[in-house]
Amino acid sequence: MNKKIAIPVSNGVLDAHFGHCKEFALFEINDGKITNEILIGAPPHEPGLLPRFLASRGATDIIAGGMGNKAIELFKQAGVNVFVGAPQIAANELIEGYLNQSIQFNANYCDH
Repeated sequence: MNKKIAIPVSNGVLDAHFGHCKEFALFEINDGKITNEILIGAPPHEPGLLPRFLASRGATDIIAGGMGNKAIELFKQAGVNVFVGAPQIAANELIEGYLNQSIQFNANYCDH
């Protein structure tokens, strides 16, 4: 499995407000192992921009706390998988939990 997974973060922890986060942790996954991690600054908030922005950087998957339905649809159109309802924990813990299937994704808690 080769993936590039984006997680919105603030101080290394999942930022609950996906559309207004300051940066993203991008994890490259090859054969089930993390092979690279970088932080990239988020562009200024503009509806519909983040799906294009992250897809253009090779993101195959997004892990988020909550996200609006329009953003989810835009990610789907770009071929990017979306996982919402993630717990607000460190990005490294989230990615490890995703890889070993110990993270449970709950309801999408975005209220926008």
